[in-house]
Amino acid sequence: MRITRARVVSQVFFMGLFLFFAFVTQFGYLKGYPVSLFLEADPLVAIATAMTTHTLYRGLLWSLVVLLPTLLLGRVFCNWICPYGILHQFTGWLFNRRNPAEQIDSNRYRRLFSLKYYLLIGTLMMAAFGSLQIGLLDPISLLYRSFTVAVLPGIDMPTEWIYVRPHVHRLAWVVGLLLVFLIGMNLVIPRFFCRALCPLGATLGILSRFSLFRIERSIDACIDCDLCLQRCEGASDPHTNLRKSECFVCFNCIDDCPHDALSFAFAAPVEHQVTWPDVDRRKAVLAGLVGLFTFSFSRRSGDLDKNFQKEVIRPPGSVAETAFLERCIKCDQCLRVCPTNVLQPAWFESGIEGVWTPVMNMRMGYCELNCTLCGQVCPTGAIQKISIEQKLGIAGFEDLGAVKTGTAFYDRGRCLPWAMDTACVVCEEVCPTSPKAIYSRQVEVTTRYGEQLRLRQPYVDPEVCIGCGICEHECPVRDHRAIRVTAVGETRSVDRTLLLSLVEGDGENNARLAGNPEIAERHTGA
Repeated sequence: MRITRARVVSQVFFMGLFLFFAFVTQFGYLKGYPVSLFLEADPLVAIATAMTTHTLYRGLLWSLVVLLPTLLLGRVFCNWICPYGILHQFTGWLFNRRNPAEQIDSNRYRRLFSLKYYLLIGTLMMAAFGSLQIGLLDPISLLYRSFTVAVLPGIDMPTEWIYVRPHVHRLAWVVGLLLVFLIGMNLVIPRFFCRALCPLGATLGILSRFSLFRIERSIDACIDCDLCLQRCEGASDPHTNLRKSECFVCFNCIDDCPHDALSFAFAAPVEHQVTWPDVDRRKAVLAGLVGLFTFSFSRRSGDLDKNFQKEVIRPPGSVAETAFLERCIKCDQCLRVCPTNVLQPAWFESGIEGVWTPVMNMRMGYCELNCTLCGQVCPTGAIQKISIEQKLGIAGFEDLGAVKTGTAFYDRGRCLPWAMDTACVVCEEVCPTSPKAIYSRQVEVTTRYGEQLRLRQPYVDPEVCIGCGICEHECPVRDHRAIRVTAVGETRSVDRTLLLSLVEGDGENNARLAGNPEIAERHTGA
């Protein structure tokens, strides 16, 4: 059938497009390519971020391109465009060892497939209160995260000695095993993720009930042979009461029907069709309540205000922490495009809400001074698009100053010149700012054996330090570095200041408590 061949062509094209964008970010040569197109065209991302932020990010208007054909034809996105769905269909076809009878039985509708609707309700309830967790199961975000953290680094390893240093991400095995598990479930239930877990599929399933075209079954021509189930992708029961919300519009049933009992046409709803998803009202309410309580517990688990985790260092251009968690969909594209591997997926550093969001780990890398790629690939504005000039505070941005991601601090008990009478100027040499944020003072010290030494002891100027982390990354002291960057002083948050006085608002009292009356005078105007 020509239409099924057209579907295969569409699948090859969009899967190839996804892989092309993935490998473009691999080398950081974006060249204006819309590498975030699939994420920006994701209707669920648009809906969820609009609920958390009460705004619609301009790039997400591409989602209308997906919604319109859904309202016209049904869930065409799931089987014609979605790269994650295409991957599951391909692997299911590749490893299929079922006989025709087993194939028919495996493609019958199960009540388990309604689980995706309850997951959608729970996550949207969290989004309504400001917690964006949709990216954990959204298929596009999940696929990007799997490729970024597990698949592409694994592909890079054999070629490490040739042309590229592979990215290394902590907990990559978790993402890799999850990908293997979900793909492996196709051996048990074809397209298990798409049918049972996909919240995007649930969203499109709800919208598809309004579609103008649908699969029609002629009761007179149908002989109940069930051959239409043999290759049914959505388990939509085309042989009985067609479940319109589950139909992937793959056209396999029409192609396989030997009696031409099935057709795809413009038609009004009929009695033998099930247009509304198989959702129990009580379970839907329970799913909403679970989402509500999950939000409450997760928000209390985080440290978003004064007791923030100093290890949560976000990329330059990131919005304030609460707004960041309202926008980040955990796609991890920023991790892949980062040239130094400094961006790593968070675990519980910023609470349950922050799992798999990007944080800077200076042991793994550092923030390249002339790089803003992470903001260019972020589809939701969690990391803003900033210029090099804006990042460095030059060429018209002098009044604003450079973007600070944190501040470096010395551990003098581990620093070689301070604690071990050993010369070392690595941190000062690698500091990229102008003037250098790290400077040294020459001192004379006497060793335990009475030897006189002249050493240069390093200091950090917090006014100049931007928290790039190259000093921590290059520090020769292993284990815990002698100099470490924390989120203190970051530009994006007025609460994460170096001095408590600036947070609490009582400058005089707090400065005096800190033992610095001069600062108290500046705050009180004395």
